[in-house]
Amino acid sequence: MSSKQQKNYLSRRNLLQLGTGVIGAGVALSVASNVVTPEVATAQNITTPDEALKALLDGNNRFANRKRRYGNQSYSRLLEVAKGQKPFASILGCADSRVPSEIIFDQGLGDLFVCRVAGNIAIPEGIGSLEYGSLVLGAKVILVLGHERCGAVTATLKGEEVPGQIGKLIEAIKPGVEKSKGQPGDKLENASKANILVQIENLKTSQVLSELINANKLKIVGGYYDLDTGIVSLVS
Repeated sequence: MSSKQQKNYLSRRNLLQLGTGVIGAGVALSVASNVVTPEVATAQNITTPDEALKALLDGNNRFANRKRRYGNQSYSRLLEVAKGQKPFASILGCADSRVPSEIIFDQGLGDLFVCRVAGNIAIPEGIGSLEYGSLVLGAKVILVLGHERCGAVTATLKGEEVPGQIGKLIEAIKPGVEKSKGQPGDKLENASKANILVQIENLKTSQVLSELINANKLKIVGGYYDLDTGIVSLVS
């Protein structure tokens, strides 16, 4: 093994040992401050990726049918999670103001680890955040959440010049738009769903996440949110 390979191996091993130690010992670790705080259990007894996904979809079903429980939103829950967090799921969602994850999945404080960026794209910083959410905090599922009438996907379809840093969003969404060309049905919906699938594949390029998937400790899925009904349907 070369010195470079050995260094990469040791780095991966150290990271995995960090995640295993944190999750197994039931603590939350702040690397920056070197402070260890007690574990905080979630309200749900969730131990597998399938259970985590079911909890998300059950919560969305309550939301869409106007039967929200508003769980884990009390002041006592605020004090409980102030000591540490152990979210059962992560969401890579769009920044769109109409798609707030905790509300549409009927969850509360400390339940979800959420990354939001226009077009729900998997940028390096977001991938790193989600690696932390799964490896260190113990989230069992990552849901890439796109939605109906997405402005970022619409702009990509139009292909017009855009100002500032918006162009970087467009470039990240283009692969999904290309994959959706020629499909029957609504072009925007097709492009939005194809973009979700592309971002899932981008997440799976992460060695940290792929190793968790192979160990059956994580599942990455896609969801499409209907703005008119409030329903999230799986697309992967």
